[in-house]
Order: sequence, then C-alpha cells, then structure tokens
Amino acid sequence: MKTRFARNIFVALIAMLSCAAQAQWPTERPIHLIVPFPAGSSPDLLARHIAIPLSKELKQAVVIENKPGAGGNIGTRQVARAAPDGYTLLYTINGPLVTAPALYKKTLGYAPLTDFAPITLVATSPNILVAGNKFKDLSLTEFISQVRAKPGMLNYGSVGTGSASQLAMELFENQASIDMNHVPYSGFPQVMTALIAGDIQAAFMVPAIAMPQVKAGKVHALGITSLEAVETLPGIEPLAKQGFAGFEATSWNAILAPAGTPGPILERLSLVLTAIIQSQDMKETATRNHFTAQGSSAEKLQQLMRTETERWEAVINRLHISLD
Repeated sequence: MKTRFARNIFVALIAMLSCAAQAQWPTERPIHLIVPFPAGSSPDLLARHIAIPLSKELKQAVVIENKPGAGGNIGTRQVARAAPDGYTLLYTINGPLVTAPALYKKTLGYAPLTDFAPITLVATSPNILVAGNKFKDLSLTEFISQVRAKPGMLNYGSVGTGSASQLAMELFENQASIDMNHVPYSGFPQVMTALIAGDIQAAFMVPAIAMPQVKAGKVHALGITSLEAVETLPGIEPLAKQGFAGFEATSWNAILAPAGTPGPILERLSLVLTAIIQSQDMKETATRNHFTAQGSSAEKLQQLMRTETERWEAVINRLHISLD
C-alpha cells in the first residue's frame, strides 16, 4: 500500500510540474522555427514574416533555422524527433508531409500523420498548366485533342522525378487520357527555358516563374490547379471548371509541432498564429509571393494532410516511383 501511495504521489507531482511548465511557457528559451528549405526560398520568406509578429505576441525570441536537404525531409525529420515542449516548431510545404511517405517508404524516418501535431495552414497557391506558344490560340480542350492525337510524341517538363510538378501532370494525363514523355530538369527556370525553346510542350509551374512569361506572351496559360479562381491570377480558369471536376494540385505551407506537445501550448500558438496569418499585412505579403493567406484550425490542417496523402500516394504507387 505504501508503495502504491508513493507512486500516486509521484505521478501527481509530475503532473503538477508539467502543468506549471505549460502555464509558464514560453520562458527565456528561444522558440526555434525550423524551415527545411534554403534561406531566400518561398517558405523561408513567409516564415520570417511570421516570426517577427509571433515574437512580439509571445514576448519571446523566435529563431528561424534553415535545415535544407532531401526535398525538406531532413529538417522535417529533425522536428519529428524534437522534444514536444513548444520550443521547436516546423514551417514546411506539403511535399515532406504528403508525398514523401510514399516516395521514401524505407528511409523517410518519420510518419507525418502521427509524428506531428498540426497547428495551422498558412498559405496556399495553385500551380499553372502552361504550354508553348505553338498552342497559344488553343483552348484546354483543343490542346488535349492535339496531344491525344500524338501519343508519346510530345514532352512535358518537371523539376524532378517525384516532384509536385511531375505528379500534377501525371494526374492530369490520367484524367485527360493523354500520353506525354516526362523530361526532368533541375529547376523551374530550366523548365521555362525548355518550354520557350520548344524542347517540351507543357508543364505545371509555380506562378512566380510562369506569370512573367505568360504576361510577356512567351508561353500560354491553360488553367490553374485550385478548385476556385484566384484573384492574383485573373483570367486563368481552374482545370476543375474546364471539365476536370475536383482536379486539385495546390502548393501549401503549414506550421506544426512535434506530436505530444501539450494542448494548452498548441491552443495558444494556434490563436496567435491564426491572427497573424489573417492580418492585412500577412495577406499582402502572401499575395506578393503568389500565395493566398489562410490561417486554419488544427483539425482542418490534419484533414488536409490525410486527404492529400491518400490522393498522391495513389498516383505515386500507380507510377511505381521510389526515391529510396
């Protein structure tokens, strides 16, 4: 009986200390916001814009740490293994969270749906389906008809095997019943150069690279990958409204914590971050970077991760892609 009593007292004491620590959070320790991509990248720019008001609201230093490598998997893995105490957070894009598990089944080292506590969706951006100027006077339907008439004879570009730009095109090819050859490049500028030169005929590209060339008349925009039209991309209709109901392949940024982070800390972070993301200043910053600011509940982000994981896992498995 004495042993049981002592154990109960010990458990109660630990619980009290834990509650006290949560109530005091954050202390003088800085909060580290891990960005698993290089400084100057799109997610890094948005993360730094969030870190400043977050630091002011919490009255605590927020330090950005860039941990690039393996498509974002290295920094993401680091946060998955960090102490769940509210002092290490992750700012990442969708790739390491929804496509990486299917691409790196043996070597990923973390499970996004169980190793993280979602906090909020930060921003979203559609990709743009662009074609070379040979097709500049064609509608999406007419473009598909021309490609369908030449199975395996035309090329599309991407930024690498297993990349979002490849997976979006593979999903589109499947739904459009067309067959194009995949040509990977080292980055979107190289894809654009090849598209303008006529080495490839189409590609899904990020707006930051695509729109200057669309406006200059060097390439032709056929549609965007969001379900609804986007204010920053006027005149470009969603593929979902051009005969491909439900077609969606957006890029998004999110903030998460290691699984097991105490509920009160997650709730406070969610409240503060949502207000920051939905502020006018953040909306304008996101727009300049070709994103739409969001700010969501943890539940919405968790559901998005589940839905996206299922969608892209099916595409990756169908193509038998493995990056292990």
